Amino acid sequence: MTRSATAAQDTGPGPDVPDEYLRRGSRRSRIAAAARRYAPDVAVSLFFVAVSAWLTYHLWPSPSGRLLALNPEDQTLYEWFLASDARLLLGDFSLLSDRLNAPDGVNLMTNTTVIALGFLMAPVTLAFGAPVTFALLVAGNLAASAIAFYLMFVRLVGAHRFAAAVGGAFCGFAPGMVSQSNSHLHMTAIWLIPVMVWLLARLMQSADPTGSTPDGRIHGPAGPADRRRTVTSGAWLGVVVAVQVFVGEEVLFLTAVTLIVMAAAFAAAAPRYVRRILPTFLVGMAVAVAVGVVLLAYPLWFQFAGPQGVSDGVFDPDYFSADLASWPAVSELSIAGSASAAELTTGPAEYNTFLGWPLLIVTAGCAGWLIRRPMVVACTVGTVLMAGLSLGPRIVVDGTRTDVPGPYALLNGLPVVDGALPMRFALAVIPLIAAILVLAVDRALRLGWRPGRVLVPTVLTAALLPVVPAPLPGMDREPLPQFITAGHWRDCVSTGGVLVPVPPATPKEPWPMAWATAANVAFGMPEGFFIGPYAPGGEASMGTFKQPTSKIWAEVARTGEVPEITDDERARARRDLARWGADCVVVADGTVHADPLRRTTEELIGPGERIADAWVWRVG
Repeated sequence: MTRSATAAQDTGPGPDVPDEYLRRGSRRSRIAAAARRYAPDVAVSLFFVAVSAWLTYHLWPSPSGRLLALNPEDQTLYEWFLASDARLLLGDFSLLSDRLNAPDGVNLMTNTTVIALGFLMAPVTLAFGAPVTFALLVAGNLAASAIAFYLMFVRLVGAHRFAAAVGGAFCGFAPGMVSQSNSHLHMTAIWLIPVMVWLLARLMQSADPTGSTPDGRIHGPAGPADRRRTVTSGAWLGVVVAVQVFVGEEVLFLTAVTLIVMAAAFAAAAPRYVRRILPTFLVGMAVAVAVGVVLLAYPLWFQFAGPQGVSDGVFDPDYFSADLASWPAVSELSIAGSASAAELTTGPAEYNTFLGWPLLIVTAGCAGWLIRRPMVVACTVGTVLMAGLSLGPRIVVDGTRTDVPGPYALLNGLPVVDGALPMRFALAVIPLIAAILVLAVDRALRLGWRPGRVLVPTVLTAALLPVVPAPLPGMDREPLPQFITAGHWRDCVSTGGVLVPVPPATPKEPWPMAWATAANVAFGMPEGFFIGPYAPGGEASMGTFKQPTSKIWAEVARTGEVPEITDDERARARRDLARWGADCVVVADGTVHADPLRRTTEELIGPGERIADAWVWRVG
């Protein structure tokens, strides 16, 4: 026997080593290899989670005692939505909710009710309350969006991990995303967009598996289409689109418009590639549409033509248009921003532009550097057009509305389209800019010229520094009445019944809706904060008109003065309570002008009774 054979025999496992030992060793090796491979991705993801937690730290560690200071009204609304959605788990749920705007109800598809998120988080909501779920989703949407785009840039684009991390961070924490985090859960849940893009790329790849790649490069003769992958990609795309409808339709709408624009630009930049894949791609898209129609036909009919449904938007496109001067400005929610930026937008939840001059210049430079790549052409065209649409029907410059029409004027008044705020088209620019920056940094890091490998990331980092976000401001919330938190409400209203808070909730004063939220929406309320068909001609409105009795209560809450109540007003109060299907009327101690409201209600209804920290009138 040779020396090498002897050595092999000495170092081999030998006939007495059990197979289980070999399998265990092999398994450990695979786990160790996987850990080494994915450790950078895990580290980046944990960093994004930490940033999200830091940005929302004002909500922790007591979500039930804290509110987002810049938009507490919408937070109250979304917490009600989440509590309502959680009733799916209890089998007590309908797309026409009877727990608000009694007796007409609220069309949950017409409102941005984030049903999928509410159902997903239902166990948390039922166990710990909707405020906890809300806080988790505010932070979770930011982190999940950053992680999803990071993984897309790494796995689909094949970008260097540092470049992908820059792009993922921008997608998750851009000024528009941080601003929309002021209670707009439906706008910050963009983590399904990378899944849609991956499925579209998979569909494109199935059309020509060997001869080309989804970035438009052709490597050889066209290969046979992978029909199975075409069908599965299309089917899953239809499913993901359907899920996104129940997460946030406006995000889906913006994504669809952006992808259509990009597809046209990509086709112009890479016509040969598009001709090769088009027939098979259209088959896959037909499958996606078919699946989507099956899953969404009824919900969308219910949204636009069902009870309490509306087909138009409630917001004025002229008012919700981005100021041209806001693009080079920096949001006050960024570390380099100032309060003066607020003059260039409609509110703290709509800093959708505000990228700053440095980032705009660097993005333009990166696009010019890589403009020969079809994907960069598509992203650049998409960025310019979506930014143009954000300017609304008439261009506004530094607060002055000009007579110059914007691209949005071509869409103004179209059904469905007018449901999207023009200034939110700017949110679609975020992933496009991120993609351009990722491709630029990735190319720089792969250059043989060392100064370029340092210069591009350094310049980009300097451009991004001014828009690094600051934590969202928070505030203490008013404590809920013990009548609600201790469950005394059960003494006067049963599950599914109607409790009338005095005064009833309105879009500007939605605070009584938190009572129902704390009770997991076990009871209903009249009027409230929602979108419904109460404008002239059945057009969309924010909330509904007040009944005579709620008008009296609203005036007392405003002035603190008890009016003289007539017999006619008492009779109307009885009719209003009957119309609402009220079980009981409640004036809680913490209500503004609680004593005048109590005395007014006594004049309207009669003597009440004291339960915990509230005055109660049993009606039903």
